[in-house]
Amino acid sequence: MEEEKFPDDFRTYKERNWLQFTQRPFFHVYVMLAVSLLLSTIFVIVAVSKVFPCGPNAREWEYSKGKCYYFSLQKTSWMDAKVQCEEKHSRLAIVESMGEQNFLQTRTRHERYWIGLSDRDVEGHWTWLDGRDSDSGFTYWARGEPNNDDRGEDCAHLWGDGKWNDVYCTYPCYYICEKPVLGTSPEHQGRN
Repeated sequence: MEEEKFPDDFRTYKERNWLQFTQRPFFHVYVMLAVSLLLSTIFVIVAVSKVFPCGPNAREWEYSKGKCYYFSLQKTSWMDAKVQCEEKHSRLAIVESMGEQNFLQTRTRHERYWIGLSDRDVEGHWTWLDGRDSDSGFTYWARGEPNNDDRGEDCAHLWGDGKWNDVYCTYPCYYICEKPVLGTSPEHQGRN
């Protein structure tokens, strides 16, 4: 009897070892597949963010030096432009350097475009939408501007030649929205 029991025990031992042996490699294969899938996903995300820094569904946005810009196709008031930019999860453009000014100027096609600069709160004190004082940074006013012209010219736009001009806020202009590149925080754009 004991001889009969021995082969069964041996077969059970052999099957148990075989199961352990076959399960381990598959576990490692599954882990390797999961890691490969994760790395492939990260690669695709990085590749898409390089090809479409403003987002794959944002063909109307243009990229330049860490920001994405939208140039409107319709004219509106400064306040409506501000609201429309906010609806696009962005804001009216804040021009911080001559390089940025040149980029915007070359894309405005000699038309007038609102930017995020006004003296609506305090006459003569021009501030950007993020709260920064325009006097402490880059400016590109046209000669003799801002001049207010006794009509309440409280909002700034780019003139056809790119220089800044103050005009009444209900004047119909195109507008420029800006937002940070995908994957960067709004702080990358300055204060909000």
